[in-house]
Amino acid sequence: MSVTDQRELQYIGGARQSGSGAPLTITAPATGDEIVTGAGANAADVETAVAAAQAAFPGWAGLTPGARSDLMHEWARVLRTRADEFAAVESENAGKPIRLATEFDVPGTIDNTAFFAGAARHLEGKATGEYSGDHTSSIRREPLGVIGSIAPWNYPLQMAAWKILPAVAAGNTVVLKPSELTPLTSLLFAEAATAAGIPPGVINVLTGTGAEAGQPLVEHPAVAMISFTGSTAVGRRVAATAAGAVKRVHLELGGKAPFVVFDDADPEAAARGAVAGALINAGQDCTAATRAYVQRPLFEEFVGRVAELMDQVRLGPVQDPDTDMGSLISRTHRDRVIGMVERARESGAKIVRGGRIPDHTPDAGAYYEPTLITGADQQSEIVQHEIFGPVLVVLPFDTDDEAITLANDTPYGLAASAWSRSVFRTQRAAREIRSGCVWINDHIPIVSEMPHGGFKASGFGKDMSTYAFEEYTNTKHVMSAITPAPHKPWHDVIFRTN
Repeated sequence: MSVTDQRELQYIGGARQSGSGAPLTITAPATGDEIVTGAGANAADVETAVAAAQAAFPGWAGLTPGARSDLMHEWARVLRTRADEFAAVESENAGKPIRLATEFDVPGTIDNTAFFAGAARHLEGKATGEYSGDHTSSIRREPLGVIGSIAPWNYPLQMAAWKILPAVAAGNTVVLKPSELTPLTSLLFAEAATAAGIPPGVINVLTGTGAEAGQPLVEHPAVAMISFTGSTAVGRRVAATAAGAVKRVHLELGGKAPFVVFDDADPEAAARGAVAGALINAGQDCTAATRAYVQRPLFEEFVGRVAELMDQVRLGPVQDPDTDMGSLISRTHRDRVIGMVERARESGAKIVRGGRIPDHTPDAGAYYEPTLITGADQQSEIVQHEIFGPVLVVLPFDTDDEAITLANDTPYGLAASAWSRSVFRTQRAAREIRSGCVWINDHIPIVSEMPHGGFKASGFGKDMSTYAFEEYTNTKHVMSAITPAPHKPWHDVIFRTN
C-alpha cells in the first residue's frame, strides 16, 4: 500500500506507527489539496525511536562492511523497482514537476544508495606501521552510535538519502526528522530499506514539527550526533543546543550562490546555465544561481537572453511531463518571496521579467513566475539574503578583481560558478571564491562521488562522497608494543633502571 493511503506518519523499529502528537495535514503545494492527515511525532515518539535505534546499533555496527554493503545494494535494487511510485509521491508532496522527480530526484537517490553500498567496504585509515620504533600503530574507523538527522522540504527524498546513507554505511543507526511538510518519500525510503533486509530500528523516521520532534531529538542524551540541513538561523540554534552536550554537529545551511560571467564567456551557454541554475526546483535550492555578476561588455546581451529564455519556461500541473517549473512549497513561502521582490522594486530595482503570480495556475497552489531583476544594490536584501524562489538578480562588474570581491561579499559560501573561455580566469575563480563547490562553465550538477558542503555561514561538514564518512565515524588510534620487554625506552623520561 502506498504511503499516501496511510495515516501512520511515523516509521519506528521497522514498522509504520501513529504519532503521539497533534494532527498533521500533508498537502499538495501545487493544488492545495489534502494528501493525508495523521498524528505528528512528539517527545514520546522521539524516545521510542531513539530506543529502537539504540537497540539496533550493536547488531548493525557488528556486521562486516561486506554484509552492510550487500544489504544496501539490495536496497538500491528495491528503489529501482519502485522508482515510478517514488517519483509520483515526491512530485505531489513537494510540488515538483514529474519530470524533475523522475529524471533528477529519484535516479540521483538510487545512485547515491548504490554508491554508499560500495563505499561501505572502503572505510579508510592511515596505513598500519611502526611510527615510534617500539610500537605498531593502526587506525580504526568506528561508528558513533545513534545519529539524529533533520532534513528540509526542498529535496525531501534526496536529503533523506544524503542524511541516512553515509551514516548507516559506516555502521550507525539513524532517527530522521524530515520536514513535516514533505515526509512521504522519507517514509517510503525507510520502508524500502526494511524490504531490502536492513534490520528494524536501523532507520527510523519521525514526522513532526521542529518544536515537537526536532528539539527533543537534538537534546536527547543518547543521540551522538546531529546532522541538520536547513536555514542558517535554525542551524545556529541546533549548534548551540548540541554544544551544551558536546555533541558532534554537521550543518548544511543556506546559500547565495554567485554566478560570475566574464566578458570572454560563451553568452548563450551562460544565459542557459543561469536560467536552469536559477529555476531548478522553482529556485528552492541552496545552491541555486541567485545573483549573477556579468562583466559590463556582456551585461545587456546576457540580461536580454535570460529574459527570452525565462519566457519559454512552462508552468503548469506537476503531473504533466511538459511542465518545466512547479509550485513553491506553500503559499506562505511564496508570500515571503513576493515580499522580497516587492521590497527590491520599492528600493529602485527593475523587475525585467516576472515578479507576479501567474494567471493560469490553481488559485490554491503556490506558483510564482520566473523573475529577473536588475538595478539592485549589492548590499540590498535581495542580493545579500537567500530568496529560495525562482528569482535571479543580475549585476554588472568591470574588473576581474571586482568580480571575485563581489562573489565573496555575502555571509554564505555553499556554491558558485565561473564562466569564461580562459582557464586562468576560471582557475583563479576556483581558488579565490570562498565556497564549498565552484562549477566551471556550468551550475548545479552533482555526483555521488564528490562532496557537497559549505564554508562560512553555509555550515560545515560534507554530504555525499566518502568524505561524508568523516562526519559519521570516530577515528581511533590503536598502539601496540612490539616487544615483550617490561622496560620501554620512553620510561627513561620518568625513571631510569640499571
